[in-house]
Amino acid sequence: MKKFLALLLAACMLLSVVPALAEDDVAAIVAAASELTHDELVEKAKAEEGTFIMYGNTSRIANAAEAFGELYGITVEPSNLKDAEIYVKLESEINGSAKGADMVMIQDGASLTYAVDDGWLINYVPAAVKDTMGEGDMNPLVHQYINKLFIYNNLGDSVPAIKNVWELTAPEMKGNIIFKNPENETVNMNFLVMLTNDTWSQKLADAYKAWKGEDIDLGDYKNAGYKWIAEFLSNCTFGSSDTTIAEEVSQETAAGKIGLFVLSKLRSSSVLTDNLTVAQYDATENGYTVEPFSGFMYPMYAMVTASATRPYTAMLFIEYLMTADGFQPWGKSIGAYSPSTAIEPNEGDLGISIWKDTLVMEDPEYILDNFEAVNDFALKYIQ
Repeated sequence: MKKFLALLLAACMLLSVVPALAEDDVAAIVAAASELTHDELVEKAKAEEGTFIMYGNTSRIANAAEAFGELYGITVEPSNLKDAEIYVKLESEINGSAKGADMVMIQDGASLTYAVDDGWLINYVPAAVKDTMGEGDMNPLVHQYINKLFIYNNLGDSVPAIKNVWELTAPEMKGNIIFKNPENETVNMNFLVMLTNDTWSQKLADAYKAWKGEDIDLGDYKNAGYKWIAEFLSNCTFGSSDTTIAEEVSQETAAGKIGLFVLSKLRSSSVLTDNLTVAQYDATENGYTVEPFSGFMYPMYAMVTASATRPYTAMLFIEYLMTADGFQPWGKSIGAYSPSTAIEPNEGDLGISIWKDTLVMEDPEYILDNFEAVNDFALKYIQ
């Protein structure tokens, strides 16, 4: 399911045959539980039987699940899967009688919006965290924000210390930019889609004028977002994972290289962090701005499944994930940001307010309406 439309179509077909009674029961339980105290939620969760099953597209879900299971004496079975794999598994589980996932941690707000609207996944906001969350982060519930940033090799005489993203379209940058193939990474394609909206395309047009000193000539491009996408992708080489990109850009032989990848990959012992500079860190420290953005940021959501057999346990785990202890597997390193004001960013990192001001954020509705057109356009420039 590489194309977003295919994913939505598959979800639509399957959502139409979800057993109404089971879906309604879980939704009613979640709605009634919205005001439960922590102790009441624990009591109801412990009364449920069977293994608690969760899916997440984050490897650190296993650490959170283990700590949660030990804390409450609940048998937990976590699985680390890609977004598309989660949807495929949920499809078969919703249509079958076998025990499936009780909750998921999942990215891609556009697909999630579709699934929530059709009742496939159910939103739950723990009463204990409502006062610490912004309205825009509660429906659907954001567990964390993750950022992908321009990070460059700081060795040699041609350090790509960019101050304007149009610098990445210059001829000398061809082959020196590494990006995970957006054909295989939905959040990367979502980022490109967002650049074509009115706001970001205008910002890109303004940034072009600041760079060149003249108005942008769009030629046959619809707007500046499309032009930047075409020229950026034409200069890129495409890595298979953000981890391998971080490793490659950090090598002593990678002078002149820049990557757009997940900041948290700098925690890996295989990445030579001394050889890397985060563009936004450098900008903040030296009082300038990377025009008009220094990367992008997207949410990770925590949701109850409509076919959950342990819905109270799913809600208790979501409550746990929103606490400092539950967030610890992610919060212990840079690159993950809780939307709860009760949880501070990792020491040495920037706060979420700075990231929201300097990064491209997802608008699920815009992505839903424009994904197919931008996807088809972008694929022409992926070599």
